[in-house]
Amino acid sequence: MQDVNLKGLGVALVTPFKQDGHIDYAALSRLVDCLLQNGVDYLVVLGTTGETSTLSSEEQKTIVQSVVSQVKGQVPIVVGVSSNCTRTVVQKLETGDFTGVDAILSVVPYYNKPTQEGIYQHYKHIAAATPLPIVLYNVPGRTVVNMTADTTLRIAHECPNVIAIKEASGNLEQVSRIIREKPSGFQLVSGDDAIALELIKLGAAGVISVIGNAFPRQFGRMLHLALAGDYAQAQMIQQQLTELFELLFIDGNPAGIKSLLYQQGFIENELRLPLVPAQASTNEKIREAFILFEEKFSL
Repeated sequence: MQDVNLKGLGVALVTPFKQDGHIDYAALSRLVDCLLQNGVDYLVVLGTTGETSTLSSEEQKTIVQSVVSQVKGQVPIVVGVSSNCTRTVVQKLETGDFTGVDAILSVVPYYNKPTQEGIYQHYKHIAAATPLPIVLYNVPGRTVVNMTADTTLRIAHECPNVIAIKEASGNLEQVSRIIREKPSGFQLVSGDDAIALELIKLGAAGVISVIGNAFPRQFGRMLHLALAGDYAQAQMIQQQLTELFELLFIDGNPAGIKSLLYQQGFIENELRLPLVPAQASTNEKIREAFILFEEKFSL
């Protein structure tokens, strides 16, 4: 099992679409190039922000191959492999081509509301199905079920290739306990841009970010300042981004970040149903906040 460091800024890549609904691979390539040039620490492909649930299996494979081919090992690549059926995830891991992939991100099973024992068994089977490092993903706002600190720690201690958790519960007490009692080498990363600084102060390694698609240099600098203990400088950047953190999620993710990336000229403002673009009023607020941020940070 390779050693994968998830410290700093991981970006949850969007999936750009053309107006005809097909994937815009040229726009994806431009975005990846920009992220690499601006110092991202790793990329997350096929996450929630990538609208993965709307992509066919063939599209998912092609996106991963495209990003792996472009990155050429410059930064680690984490790929989302999830389902609310354990057998499906295991089959994907046992039969898929993960050449060039450094780790797997897998969300707590959604919709069917498993117990904590069910969640534990789910990840135990996944861990046994692959030698790749695995990153747990706890996001109860989407899955309905919260993976407790007890369950996270049980998995982390018993499954050696489970190396980290992306924590998006917003529960600081839960986060603190995981950080205190985790095994050596196990990392906790924030799943929420808005509280990433707070979690780093508690001992988190960084964040898997949405806003990092648009501001990799500035947000990455904030994270690295915080990791170095310079909270005052990090807080200054955080304050300038606070309004955008809120605006990007008014109409859901990735509607907000796609609106911002469209205004930056990276992508078309297209999503796949049942997701739709942000409302005109939200787009205008994002535009105004972007201009203000641009003026202050000379993008």
